[in-house]
Amino acid sequence: MKNSLLKNVMLICCVTISMLSSAQHQQISLWPNGAPGSEAKTGEEKIRIYKGEQIFSNIHNPSITVYLPSKEKATGAAVVVAPGGGHKEIWMTHEGYNVAQWLSDHGIAAFILKYRLARDSNSTYTVEKESLADIQRAIRMVKSHAKEWGVDTSRIGVMGFSAGGQLAGLSAMLFDNGNPDAKDPVDQYSSRPSFQALIYPGGSARLEVAGNAPPVFLLAGYKDQIASGMVDLYLKYKKANVPAEMHIYAEAAHGFGIRETNKGAVTGWIDRFYDWLNDLGFIKK
Repeated sequence: MKNSLLKNVMLICCVTISMLSSAQHQQISLWPNGAPGSEAKTGEEKIRIYKGEQIFSNIHNPSITVYLPSKEKATGAAVVVAPGGGHKEIWMTHEGYNVAQWLSDHGIAAFILKYRLARDSNSTYTVEKESLADIQRAIRMVKSHAKEWGVDTSRIGVMGFSAGGQLAGLSAMLFDNGNPDAKDPVDQYSSRPSFQALIYPGGSARLEVAGNAPPVFLLAGYKDQIASGMVDLYLKYKKANVPAEMHIYAEAAHGFGIRETNKGAVTGWIDRFYDWLNDLGFIKK
């Protein structure tokens, strides 16, 4: 009884700390006047808590939450982070807040994307239209604020987990140079990410690779069925002469992200990502 009560108290404390931490960071709407395709959507955003995880759904006002490193640590690199959730919801804590905090602690600006969900209840959105538009807009938004946020527009990449990994991969496949005549200044910027990190990405078989795709960091767990398609995806990048690095962790399954409960070699996956960025010249240790 006492152990159960203690666990509940600890869980409540963890949730409270996580919510307070996220509340300290600025959340910016991607389209302050309403996202295209969401004009008739009026339902309120939903949030539920499961084992300390904040899980969002019913998203009609996509946004980014800003995590900036201190000026002393800033490397000039930045990452748009897209958490997963099967396009039904967004698991924000272990694939969003924890990741963004680690990145900013290590000098990399991070921007957590809250995107519209194609498989949410009664959703009319699609992955290839509204969800993709959200991550493209997030990349443009970060570029448009580059000077203010202390980042280099040539070193802004994407990182996605599971469904978010599919979005990140699509953004690195379907991008444009921006519209210099656009009335909205954000739309004048290119949506091309400078690099991509696809962490146990969904729908990898659907990703096609062009020669002008940005370098890719691929990662999954051996115990995850997604891992079976990772080699094929790696070979697509190899064939297109796009720099690629891949890690498969023997004892990891799906959805590990950054959690205190992670064990073994997989706990260091984000250090390998940092090393990769450094090797390619996106940051300097």
